[in-house]
Amino acid sequence: MAVPQFARLPVWLIAGAAMVVLLAFGHRYGYHGDELYFIAAGRHLDWGYADQPPLLPLLALLMDSLFPNSVVGFRLPAVLFTGLGVVVAGLTARELGGGARAQAMAAGAYACSPFLLAGAGHILATHMVDAFLWTVVVWLVVRWVRTRDDRLLLAAAVVTALDLQVKFLIPVFWAIAVVASLLLGPRELVRRPALWLGGALAVAACVPTLVWQAANGWPQLEMNRIVASEVSYAGGRVTFLPMALEQAGYGVGAVLFVLGVWWLLRSPRLRDYRFLGLTVLGVTAVFWLSSGRPYYVGGLFALCFAASAVELDRLLTARWRPVVVLAYAVSALVAISWLPVKPISAYAGQPYDPMNMELEEFGWPEVAASVASVYNALPEDRRKNATIVTETYWQAAALDKFEPDLPEAHSGSRGYWYFGVPPESARLTLFVGGSRDELEPYFDQVKRVGTVDNGHEVNNGNQGEPIWVCEGRTAPWSELWPSFRHMTFTW
Repeated sequence: MAVPQFARLPVWLIAGAAMVVLLAFGHRYGYHGDELYFIAAGRHLDWGYADQPPLLPLLALLMDSLFPNSVVGFRLPAVLFTGLGVVVAGLTARELGGGARAQAMAAGAYACSPFLLAGAGHILATHMVDAFLWTVVVWLVVRWVRTRDDRLLLAAAVVTALDLQVKFLIPVFWAIAVVASLLLGPRELVRRPALWLGGALAVAACVPTLVWQAANGWPQLEMNRIVASEVSYAGGRVTFLPMALEQAGYGVGAVLFVLGVWWLLRSPRLRDYRFLGLTVLGVTAVFWLSSGRPYYVGGLFALCFAASAVELDRLLTARWRPVVVLAYAVSALVAISWLPVKPISAYAGQPYDPMNMELEEFGWPEVAASVASVYNALPEDRRKNATIVTETYWQAAALDKFEPDLPEAHSGSRGYWYFGVPPESARLTLFVGGSRDELEPYFDQVKRVGTVDNGHEVNNGNQGEPIWVCEGRTAPWSELWPSFRHMTFTW
């Protein structure tokens, strides 16, 4: 394998600046509900889950064990992967023939992408790891095109196998890239044994989680339909492309993303990489047609940023450089604005917006304390025979994290349903969320005994949710539990 070329100093400085920004705002609010769920899933380690492969829960368990009371510590992998993604974007530009300025432009665009900086880099989540690993795979493919070193294909296969433990999206890239190489070249790619050997290794790495999915009725397929319904709530196919461009970065990112596709397809200097331009179009079309989330194309941003940077560096004269610097500065401010820059008090009293994920990053200790206060107010003999069930997997995960002395929380929500059935010995159920009409078919007595308070007077998904005492279960939990299962996330 050819000795890797190192990124230039400006690229490392940009990566460092991005990481500093993420560290500066990493502690502002608190854990996101998904992060709490990953921690809980890590405490129920398995080969697979209803909504994801096993890597993120394992990583979350590790970070929570190392930094049990630190949100910033927990999110260090997100910070590190974002910084490394910036560097890989610069290296991709270098592989495409870009000098120091082109590398800095590509790296800067990555750091100024609202999705790659704030949407992915701010929290420890599957989309963060997935976008970074796509970026690495694409860089290895670009480098292979230049060097024809088949060990790069094997390295790309290893990264692909790792990514398949996070999400099942990257086969879309490989399938379209192979077809695109047959149409536009280099056709030599599909004749390389290393490509197919690597593909076999990646598939083999998925066998345990595929066995888990098969044994549990393929809940991931149901999850795909849920994602499509959630995307339709946000506008579906109509808003897919505008949202993807917004996440690339209105201004620098969106422009470089579009121009990057154009130049990959049209530039004589990038002729050898033309199949990757077609791959970007194909991947985008697949996720658009299948009602995927717009950020699913985020792993291809760095490629397009790099292609644009290489071409623009040749076209822009010195008089345009101040304009470019200004555009990057504005884009950086926009990306930072996606981070938790506002105080929590700024959200107080505002109407609830389910699309604003920042609202679900604070108040979780108080939510758990609300439930704990109701539980502790029960007479001792009733507490001994009580179990706790929640409407959402976030609520159950918050109780697991912040009130470990309470009975183990259960939930029928998404992957949490698979963590276990409430104990048959429990005669009383403390239920968080839901409604009386939903609970009465399963219990003879349903009484509201409390209300969830997130402690900030902010209208997020938990504020004002009811807490019920339910008694007189109409059947054993083993019979009732399938009826509590729901994959749709509802507040």
